[in-house]
Amino acid sequence: MIRPAALAALLALAPAADSAYRVSATAAARASLLAAEAAAWAPAREVRFGPAPYETAFRALWSGEGLYVRFDARDPRPWSTLTARDAHLWEEEVVEVFLDLDRSGRDYAELEINPANVVCDVRMVTPWPDKKGDFSWDLAGLETRVTPLVAGEGKGAGWTATAFLPWSGFRSLPSAQRISLPPRPGDVWRFNAFRVERPGGPTAPDAGVVEAALSPPPGESFHVPSAFRDLVFAGPR
Repeated sequence: MIRPAALAALLALAPAADSAYRVSATAAARASLLAAEAAAWAPAREVRFGPAPYETAFRALWSGEGLYVRFDARDPRPWSTLTARDAHLWEEEVVEVFLDLDRSGRDYAELEINPANVVCDVRMVTPWPDKKGDFSWDLAGLETRVTPLVAGEGKGAGWTATAFLPWSGFRSLPSAQRISLPPRPGDVWRFNAFRVERPGGPTAPDAGVVEAALSPPPGESFHVPSAFRDLVFAGPR
């Protein structure tokens, strides 16, 4: 749920909603990408969203094996208490990506990662306002990692979440039947990226909540496919 005041602030901070994100191809090793090594991620375009001091940077790359995503979440005191897969991670602190493979706004994948590297992966059958999710769906072969985000002089500045989403794991989605997997250069999906920051900590999780979106939706939910952006798979250079 996005509060009206927060939504107005996000609309002012976010890049143009119609701008596409071009995903560069990579030959980097999976281990290097999951470890958030700078050289491995150098080809990826970085886009930032959300208010200071809780700015979030998003990046993505792709290979013949799968899609890689990365979030760098600035946060002086990240926290989490949930430890079970598919727990309601959005009730605490989390980063999220939605991936609409066939651009239909239905049967799209949702992936959430919290600061403890707990994941929630969901098949969103229908979006808001008739929102229905299938929590029994798992993205087979998913790998994620969370590492500290370090600022100057070695000071902690937040947390970095990386994920490898294999193409084979998407095949169980109904929407995958209408696309090519792996994608071909020039193929276009739709996506959005999000961050929930709760500076009140576990004792006051609803105090001062920041709900940030790369492309802010116009309604009361993140699940508004009309706000999703194009995700363009670029060919090798």
